[in-house]
Order: sequence, then C-alpha cells, then structure tokens
Amino acid sequence: MNTITIPKELSQKDDLIVLSRRDYEALLKLIKSAEFSPTVAQKNALKRAEKNLRDKKSLSYDELISKLDSKN
Repeated sequence: MNTITIPKELSQKDDLIVLSRRDYEALLKLIKSAEFSPTVAQKNALKRAEKNLRDKKSLSYDELISKLDSKN
C-alpha cells in the first residue's frame, strides 16, 4: 500500500476528497447518465415557449392562478 502526505492547507479547507478508483469511476458514470439531452420535439417546444414569452402571449404564474380562480 502506498503512503501519501496531504498538505495541511488542503485538508483544512475541505478541498480534498479521497475515493477508490472504482468509486470514482462509478461517480463519473452516474454523472454522465444524469445529463439531460432534449429531443427535437422538446427543443421545438422550448423555442415556441420562448417566442410566446417574447410576444407577451404567455401568463405569469400569478396571472394564471388569478384567471383560474375567476372562472370557478
């Protein structure tokens, strides 16, 4: 087993994490699988939503709640 010396300035600032290679690789795999890649339909929906927002064709949350409450 190898021995290493950790400088005090690293260990006092919480700037150091020690993981086994297996755990590190599992963490990298988890991070990579958690990345979001939108579909073409989702990208198009976002573009429409952004256009509607620019054109003032959307409601704020408060406006939506107000309109829903007034119809009941």
